[in-house]
Amino acid sequence: MKKLIIAFAALLIFLNTGNSINGQVNNSGVKDTDNTLTQKEVKEGWKLLFDGKTSTGWMNAKSKTFPKGGWTIKDGTLSVNPAKGEQNTGGDIVSVDKYKNFELIVDFMYTPGANSGIKYFIDTETNNGALASIGCEYQILDDKNHPDAKLGINGNRTLAGLYDLIAPKNKRDNGPDKWNRATIIVKGNHIQHWLNGQMTVEYDRNNQAWKDLVATSKFKTSPGFGEVTEGRLLLQDHGNAVSFKNIKIREIK
Repeated sequence: MKKLIIAFAALLIFLNTGNSINGQVNNSGVKDTDNTLTQKEVKEGWKLLFDGKTSTGWMNAKSKTFPKGGWTIKDGTLSVNPAKGEQNTGGDIVSVDKYKNFELIVDFMYTPGANSGIKYFIDTETNNGALASIGCEYQILDDKNHPDAKLGINGNRTLAGLYDLIAPKNKRDNGPDKWNRATIIVKGNHIQHWLNGQMTVEYDRNNQAWKDLVATSKFKTSPGFGEVTEGRLLLQDHGNAVSFKNIKIREIK
């Protein structure tokens, strides 16, 4: 029995020392800490876009610096922290880097009645940044309690859809104050949205069908909407409390 106890203790020490001290990579192969990557994920090409502690890699979409207010980093989460519910207290934040073909994973938690989004193909330079917050949007919304869910066309403004363009299908929402996982996959002009392991949207862009779809949306006055080949990622400040963590990306060559 004594030898068994010693062996068990040694195993625990081995497992514990397998985790990286800096919280970025653990060697055990098992993901047990937020905002970290396993050795397997590193080999697959995944990179963290949020380290759980700092704003490194993110900036305000227009000022190009991380906002001093409106966003908080606490307990491993990056959160919109609106003052009295006012919109854009901190403003939308975008990734410093641009991406072309990728698989993006973002864990998000929305509060009751909240509205936010994850946008991609963001162009912060053209026309002095006039389009700095306009791009294809993975909608984050409390469908049951936010009025936007009833606007648009046939549900195309609801959770996990392509905002104002394509309504989601096969949606499995964990609900407010619960963590959900968004996945966005871009391979050239082919894009997919996933929510909690279920594909909700699949579409192709830069063709006539895409142009016709945009022409019926609120983006019809934005020339070339969604047609850039490379852009930044954006987390939206829509004036509601929403949190993000485990933000990671794998570029597809």
